Order: sequence, then C-alpha cells, then structure tokens
Amino acid sequence: MSNTIHDMGGMHGFGPVEPEPDEPVFHEPWEGRVMAMQRAMGYTQLWTIDGGRASMEVLPPVAYLAASYYQRWFLGLEKRVTAHGLVGADEIKAGKSLRPGRRLNRKLTAADVPNTTRRGNFERPAPAPAKFKTGDKVQTRNINPTTHTRLPRYARGKLGTVEAVRGCHVYPDTAALGDHEHAEWLYTVVFTGRELWGEEADPSITVSIEAFEPYLGAA
Repeated sequence: MSNTIHDMGGMHGFGPVEPEPDEPVFHEPWEGRVMAMQRAMGYTQLWTIDGGRASMEVLPPVAYLAASYYQRWFLGLEKRVTAHGLVGADEIKAGKSLRPGRRLNRKLTAADVPNTTRRGNFERPAPAPAKFKTGDKVQTRNINPTTHTRLPRYARGKLGTVEAVRGCHVYPDTAALGDHEHAEWLYTVVFTGRELWGEEADPSITVSIEAFEPYLGAA
C-alpha cells in the first residue's frame, strides 16, 4: 500500500462496495487460468506474497482502475516474471518464447500442486522483546513510502489502542524488496471511526488493523 492508487481504503469518490449476489468464483475461464499461473509461478519461491502485492501497486492509475481483479493479478505477474528474468518484455510482446528459458531449482509436478495453495508460515523468532502490550495507547507513524507497506493511508498519524500482540513475523515492507527473513513484531490496533474520519463519522464504529512495530510509536 505505498502511496499509489492501490491504497483506496477510505478514499473519497468511489462510492460504497456493492457485493455481487451469488458471485461466481470466476466470471470467465481466463480468470481461472490466471489464478493457476499465479499458484504455479509462486512455487518458484522467487518472491513472497508481498512482492506480488507490490507488483500490482505500481500499476499506472488509469490501468489499475480500468482493470478487473484478475486482470490486475495478470499484469502484476507480468511485471514479476520479467523482473526476475523468467521472461523478456520482447517475448511478452511477441506472445511466444524467443530464447531458452531460465533454469529453476524447483520443478512443479502433479504431486506438488496441492502445495501451491498452502499458505506459508511467516512467523519468525523475535530479535528483541515487543515494545508494546495489550491496552497500550499508540500512534501510527505518518509515513509516505515509495515502496510497499501494509500501513494504509487512512490510518497514518492516528491514535489507537493495542488489542493484541500477534507475535513476530516477516516484515512485508522489506519482503517486497527481496529480504524474505527480516522480522518485526505484529499487533492488532483498534481505532475509533471518528479518529480515522472525523467528528461526522458514526461514533459506534471501530476499525482494527494489523500493524507492524515500525509503524507505531507510544502515544
């Protein structure tokens, strides 16, 4: 959620979210194929889920807003496979292979397919004690990163309360850049609606987010 069009939470002008009644898993067959490619290429372990998110966040605003959910997945995958040297931009343009592919250290077989849908374990040993505990008052940092972060814009520079300490996990901000092991403490932090959106917000609303320790300071 860097400062891009992807960070739409709380953004004015887009109207309410309108769920589609009885929405199918896929609207078109190609969407299922995109999901299959995502799973298969994730098995290479060349990027994490955060790298996948980051590749979609950097899409141009016009392209992002015009694309459907699985179109964004596909465009992000194109960016990742070219960035990691698996496919050339000229090959994507040509729609075919133009040279021998890069050899990988993993081979996906039919027996491995169930493993492509299993979420990895991102919990890691803590390098230091947690700075905060349940009940602590905290203030989120007003950061403006040019790369990936999991701290949404609407919750930056806001006062909240730690609801729970979730352990130490791989830090998305650095994982998206290729460091897949750097870990930070993770907390659930709750905010009032009025703290996030002003006095006109419904006073009964609260919003909880998962916030990593570098996002937080003592209030």
